[in-house]
Amino acid sequence: MKKQIFKLLVKLNKLILPSLYQKDPMKLTTFEKGILGFRYWALTNSLN
Repeated sequence: MKKQIFKLLVKLNKLILPSLYQKDPMKLTTFEKGILGFRYWALTNSLN
């Protein structure tokens, strides 16, 4: 059940949140770093 919720969250992230893979991580704003961290957290929990 938990894994399915995170998989759904990852799909929503892909649709709603901006993609940041082309940007330099050192030049991201604090808000963009938060988005990146949230996306990483959701992805790692969906894979476990």
